[in-house]
Order: sequence, then structure tokens, then C-alpha cells
Amino acid sequence: MSSAPEAVRPSPAGNAANPYAAQIAHAAQSEIKIWWREIDRWLIVLVLMLMAIGTVAVAAASPASARRLSTAETTLPDLYFYWAHIRWQILGLLVMFVTSLVPKERARRGSILLAGLMLFLLLLVPVIGYEVNGAKRWIRFGVGVQPSEFLKPAFAVTLAWILSWRLRDPDLPVLWVATGAMALVGALLMLQPNLGATLLFGGVWFAMLLLSGVSISRIGGIAALGTAVLTITYFLYDNARHRIDSFFGGGTAFDQVDLASRTLLAGGWTGSGYGLGIRKFNLPEAHTDYIFSVIGEEFGLIVCAVVVLLYLAIVVRVLVRLANEEDLFTLLAGAGLTALLGGQAFINILVNLQLFPSKGMTLPLVSYGGSSTIAICFTVGLLLAITRRNPFLKREVPGLKAMLDKDTPR
Repeated sequence: MSSAPEAVRPSPAGNAANPYAAQIAHAAQSEIKIWWREIDRWLIVLVLMLMAIGTVAVAAASPASARRLSTAETTLPDLYFYWAHIRWQILGLLVMFVTSLVPKERARRGSILLAGLMLFLLLLVPVIGYEVNGAKRWIRFGVGVQPSEFLKPAFAVTLAWILSWRLRDPDLPVLWVATGAMALVGALLMLQPNLGATLLFGGVWFAMLLLSGVSISRIGGIAALGTAVLTITYFLYDNARHRIDSFFGGGTAFDQVDLASRTLLAGGWTGSGYGLGIRKFNLPEAHTDYIFSVIGEEFGLIVCAVVVLLYLAIVVRVLVRLANEEDLFTLLAGAGLTALLGGQAFINILVNLQLFPSKGMTLPLVSYGGSSTIAICFTVGLLLAITRRNPFLKREVPGLKAMLDKDTPR
């Protein structure tokens, strides 16, 4: 007589694995809850609103750029850049989320390593880089990568780390180290040449020096030195000189900046309607540098004003969050990253309004971009990571607010 089959017993290894997997899942869930509690949710909403506007704007600008870049051998679909933008945005959002999860200390260390890597790649750009529109700024790694785009956020965080050394020892030459870093970056950028990025880096560097407490006399000396460098650049950099001369000379109806301004104003207050713009087909880079003009033509000046207000809201929101921050590194890094985003948007909008010479600079979070979209999302992720704050902890020493109160005469 056969015996009854024995019950199958679970493997001990399986019993050990299941609790281990459950612990990992529980830890991940706890981490997400902590992240959601500490993250600046209003900043996320403002960023997503700009990205949503950018998605619609790229869809409107895509036909103009696709037809301009089509050749006899290859015809690009009208929505070619729109679908590519969607893919880059999805990847960018993932980068933003993962970066915002990183603890502040790791974000600082990672940014310093990234700055070193991007500086090394900038050294290689003149050797192995490829040229687009008269400037050699890109290196191809399967896709084109512009090292200066990823250097921007890494430079701001690294500079904040350098300037925060003065808390350890006020005698450390942090001003000269920071100035030397800026000089190195500026020299490498001008080899490409890239005057627009150099000006943006310089603006971020100057703003962070102001916040770090540099004396007025030194600021005056630095400003004089910067003016001298710009003057020399004007005479040595032909492309910049031609653009500046054209800008101050009034230009012609065929200049890029003039075309952008005419396109921007063509739609009036309410715009001509999605897909109904005509002047956008004359723009050289409708989906990138001049997307603000496309927004003006098809959606109107009111929507342009909304875009400007969203950028202002991001800047104000971060500064308000930093007002009671007592850690100097956090204050400088947050302010530097915000100056980076706001400064780039400010320059791009001024160019489209014919108030600044053309600089070949995209509108962050709105313009189409491959690696530049990833870099901007990485910048926002760093900003979210650095400004994370436990809402149940009260600050004992007000940071930015105390600095402003101390400098205000009684």
C-alpha cells in the first residue's frame, strides 16, 4: 500500500528571501514618504507647469524646424521634434526624481566629481568635438553631449562648497580659488567659442560672491576686471562683435533677433492659435533658441507673461525657502542653482524681445533639447535635493534673512 504524498515544504532560502525583499520594499516606501514630506512640492508644481507649456510650445514649433532641417534625401515629419522632446522629457523627469532623492552630502560630493569630469571633457572639446553653426561645443557619445550644460549645475554646487570654507577658516583664500575656477571655465568656454555660457557662468559666480560676504572694495575690483575682459573679448571674438554691432546698430529685417521680435509680437495679446502661426517658419531655431517667440505668435503675449511669472515664482519660492537657512553651503548652492535657471531664462527672453544680442541659449524647461533637457532636469533635481527640509524641525539661526538684516542700517 502506497503512502500518502508528503506536503511540499517551502525552501528555507525562499523564506529568507521573502522577508529580505519585504524589508527592501518597506525601506523604499519609507524613503519615498520622507522625500515627499521634505521636498518642496510647490517648486515641483511650478517646474511641471513650465514643462507642460514647453511640450505644447515644441509641438507648435516642430513643423517650422522640421521643414527647415529637411533635405532632398530626408524629409522630417512635422512633429519630429515634438515626439523626440516627449522622450527626452520622460528621461529628464526620471533624472530629476532620482537626483532629488540623493542626500545633500552625496549631492555635494557627486557635483564636485561631475565638475571635474566636465572640465576634463571641456579640455577635449577642441580636439575631438564637432562643430555646429560655427562653434565646436559638442562631443558625440552615441548622441551629442555638450559638456558645458552639465558643468553649469556642478559648477554652482562646487563653487558653493569652496565659498563655504570661510566658515572653517576666514583666512583661507576662497575668493582667489573661486576666481581661478571661474577664469579656467571661462577660458575653456571661449576656446569653443561660447560667450553666452561664459556670461551666464560669470553671473552665477558674481551672485554667489555677493551672498558669501565679499567686501564692496573687492567686488568693485572684480567688476572692473570683468569689464576689461569683456572689452578685450569684443575685439578678439568676431562673432560676438558682429552680433553686438548689429544689435546696437538696429539690425535689419533679416537678423535673427529682429525676426524673433517680429514673430513674438505677431500674435498680439491672444495669439493666432495653435498651428496657425506663419512667421515662425522664418526663424532659424524655432524649437530651441526662439521658442518664446513661437509662444507669442500662436498663444499670445498673455501666455508669454504667464511663462515669465512662472520663472519669477520659481526664483522667489527658492529664496523664500532659503530665507531661514543657517547652513552657508545650502544657502549658496540653492541660490547659485536658482541664479543659473533664472539667468538663462532671463537672457533667452531678452534676446527674443530684441533687448539683448543673440546668444544661442535655450529657454530652460521649455525649449526642445536632448542632453540639455537632461542637464536642466538634473539642475532642478539638485535644487530639490539641496533645499529638502524636515518640516518638523525649527531653525534656530535665520540665514539669508539674518544676513540682510545685518547689512541694513538701523
